[in-house]
Amino acid sequence: MKTDARIYVAGHEGMVGSAICRRLLQKGYRSVITAPRKALDLLDFISCREFFERERPEYVFLAAARVGGILANSTRPADFILDNLKIQTNVIELAFRSGVRKLMFLGSSCIYPRMAAQPIRESSLLAGPLEPTNEPYAVAKIAGIKLCQALRKQYGFNAISIMPTNLYGPGDNFSLDHGHVLPGLMRRFHEAKLEGLCEVEVWGTGEPRREFLHVDDLADCAHFLMMHYSDAEIVNAGVGMDLTIAEAAEMVKEIVGLQAELRFCESKPDGTPRKRLNVDKLAALGWKSKIALREGLATTYAWFLEHQADLRT
Repeated sequence: MKTDARIYVAGHEGMVGSAICRRLLQKGYRSVITAPRKALDLLDFISCREFFERERPEYVFLAAARVGGILANSTRPADFILDNLKIQTNVIELAFRSGVRKLMFLGSSCIYPRMAAQPIRESSLLAGPLEPTNEPYAVAKIAGIKLCQALRKQYGFNAISIMPTNLYGPGDNFSLDHGHVLPGLMRRFHEAKLEGLCEVEVWGTGEPRREFLHVDDLADCAHFLMMHYSDAEIVNAGVGMDLTIAEAAEMVKEIVGLQAELRFCESKPDGTPRKRLNVDKLAALGWKSKIALREGLATTYAWFLEHQADLRT
């Protein structure tokens, strides 16, 4: 992938897509193609076809998706499966038909069975039932993987798929209703600090274990794999270690400077008990994460403070 290659980043306005754009620009790529939602509706096949015919990208990073936390997935399951199926099918099919040289599909660790053996290997895909709270989203992502594999098998289309663990960082969704755990906690704790609360509620028991990867690390990993990996099999992207939600909450609380006590609401859903990825395959290819969680949370909170006036509610 030469520095003058035409590279389309689908979903460049989101946390992952914007991080990939930053990384490509840092690496000296001069023809990074983007299109805002108002100009290109990825749910619409005709608009997507016209875009690919006009722009003729050589490489595609497919980071566009409808994403959200447990509450959003639980209350809007139809939106999550329909929108993600449409977005990824449109982009992948049109990338293939327009002669794109290589495509990267960004999936999610949600694709793995709820009770997969830990740490989760790539071979665990479809080995058991999914987590019910995000099953529609996971089914859509699995369909994207299988579409990439089918196009490679039947037509030789060079599509690869990366499965990131839980992500966080600049550009995250800090919505209290629709965000993921770390940005949700960060915003809740920040507002609790401003209000002088003495107690703050945290969903669930605090016992589930999660692995967190900074989005800038993921962007670096995505570029690395685009340069060095071409195979049908999926690749996990993570840090190889996890911690409990309670431990993560305490770390966020310390960074925010909240003095209140945390109360875990056991009537709220926990989600998957544990979700730690096996990253041996990625390590063997020559990549590992560089940003420690505490460091990443501190820079994310600084970004939040700088941009909170413009954040989604």
